[in-house]
Amino acid sequence: MSWFESLILGLVQGLTEFLPVSSSAHLRLTAAFSGWKDPGAAFTAITQLGTEAAVLIYFRQDVGRILAAWFRSLTNKEMRRDHDAQMGWLVIVGSIPIGVLGVTLKDQIEGPFRDLRITATMLIVVGIVIGVADRLAARDETGGRHRAPKQRKTLVDLNAKDGLLYGLCQAMALVPGVSRSGATISGGLFMGYTREAAARYSFLLAMPAVLASGAFELKDAAEEGHIAWGPTMFATVIAFAVGYAVIAWFMKFISHKSFMPFVWYRIALGIVIIALVTAGVLSPHAAESAG
Repeated sequence: MSWFESLILGLVQGLTEFLPVSSSAHLRLTAAFSGWKDPGAAFTAITQLGTEAAVLIYFRQDVGRILAAWFRSLTNKEMRRDHDAQMGWLVIVGSIPIGVLGVTLKDQIEGPFRDLRITATMLIVVGIVIGVADRLAARDETGGRHRAPKQRKTLVDLNAKDGLLYGLCQAMALVPGVSRSGATISGGLFMGYTREAAARYSFLLAMPAVLASGAFELKDAAEEGHIAWGPTMFATVIAFAVGYAVIAWFMKFISHKSFMPFVWYRIALGIVIIALVTAGVLSPHAAESAG
């Protein structure tokens, strides 16, 4: 991997990690359209450490408060009723599905799941799901001609059942094209949470999964020596800087805007990919064997 490739891929990772468009799909597609070698699951996992560092810094007050309360709750029974302590446990509960499936499906994630036909299909299908969830949330927030707006849930209402359902939604993002934020936020909207609550828990829930995945891939890469460390670390730093700016923008955006621009973008991109693959212009395994 060249330094120029790492610059572009780092920018793509930072720009797309927190938007409901699938960062893994965009890294894969960037390589395919550029004629580069597929950066692979290891590169994706390691550069996600950069974007996750941006989450840790942006939500540092939330994270610090949750960790402090959670650790205190281990020895103080009274603290177990504290909302922040409960959030710590709910993040753990929500992280179980992706942990189990990530280990179980590791070979598929690094192989068959990276087929561009699967990526395109997931872009379209999950895009439609996000669109339906967004319209449902908008209907609740505005009400209708003959009914008042419906009160949506906040993180205070989060329980173990919802946390586990969020986790199952997050686990779907193991397939390129799904989008971690897209799956978890739309899942939260279907469960009746506000856009902000769904996004905030989505970002908090991603931390253990991404940090564990990145550490796991770092260990494997160090042992096998198949990572270009300089360009990969450069891409990770770029992803961190860009990702932080995107988080700040996205949290403001979702408070008063619809997800529909992302929905139409996903559907259009998926259709283009399917058309190119069907016409033979683009191989479903493009970039995997490129030099």
